[in-house]
Amino acid sequence: MSTRATPRRPRRPRKHRRRSADRRRPLPIGLTGALTITLVAAAALVGGLLMTGPGSGQDTAKGDGPTPQQASGTLRSADSTPAASPSPAQSSASPSPSKASASPSERATASPKPDSAARSSTAFAAWPASAADRPVPATIEVSGTYDGGLKRFHGSGALGGDGQDEDQGALFELADGAVLQNVILGAPAADGVHCLGTCTLRNVWWEDVGEDAATFKGASASATYLVLGGGARHADDKVFQHNGAGTVTIRDFQVADFGKLYRSCGNCDTQHARHVVISHVKVTGPADAIAGVNANYGDTATLSGVTITGDGNRDITVCDRFRGNDSGAEPTGTGSGPDGTHCRYRASDVTYD
Repeated sequence: MSTRATPRRPRRPRKHRRRSADRRRPLPIGLTGALTITLVAAAALVGGLLMTGPGSGQDTAKGDGPTPQQASGTLRSADSTPAASPSPAQSSASPSPSKASASPSERATASPKPDSAARSSTAFAAWPASAADRPVPATIEVSGTYDGGLKRFHGSGALGGDGQDEDQGALFELADGAVLQNVILGAPAADGVHCLGTCTLRNVWWEDVGEDAATFKGASASATYLVLGGGARHADDKVFQHNGAGTVTIRDFQVADFGKLYRSCGNCDTQHARHVVISHVKVTGPADAIAGVNANYGDTATLSGVTITGDGNRDITVCDRFRGNDSGAEPTGTGSGPDGTHCRYRASDVTYD
């Protein structure tokens, strides 16, 4: 702005004063002071109204819209939805004034977005393509975390069998607390993975299950075995065999063409009360059963979010109960279906496509 333009601003109030002074009869000094005070108050009132107009910070501070802190809190709440993928607008930590003063109807319209994002994030991943092949002639022992980079591991030599021999070695043996992730097990897969204690199998895929995909052997009742993501197919019998103690959790997993997804050992020399939690699992037939537990040892199977496809006649049993033993004899079946004690699920927890 030029220096000549600056003095023009005070001319407007001077013109107003000349107009009030143009009258023939001058106003008393007291009345002039009162009029000046009134004009100043009116100007302040107009300025206040302009400042509190739509979109101003004062408007949100009065509670007509969320404060910036409240708006950012709403965004963080949406972003904390499990597995949700927030939109670019939601990921902004500093909302603009217009967003902070959004009307209640605008905020209500935006709220379903995190829910739809969360639903889309629960879709099952496609079976991965192998980055490379690696033969495994001897068991790979894992402590800590082993990331396979989505290579395909398959047995060779002594681990090159694909039968149902219970004494086969494993391709991977995990020490207590170990993590195995981003691995594809191809054929032959021998006896898959052995967990000697607490373990995590994250994004592990079995293209053609050998004897078992994984066997859980921890001796402690506090042992936890997590199967997160991944999938398995072509299992002649069991996918996950639970011989030890503790709890198995299978989540976001897909399985196809198998015998049983989970089985608590029915005739191990040492028996335990075992537990399994199965959630958000896609099951594709043919198959025999999803879970098998020993009721006489206090086993439990808790299921939710199970989707079964390729089973038009509903031949796949969701949960079987057995009477286990430690003599090596074949366990006897005692029933199937939800009972609220050993097979814990409702009809709404299982859907058929």
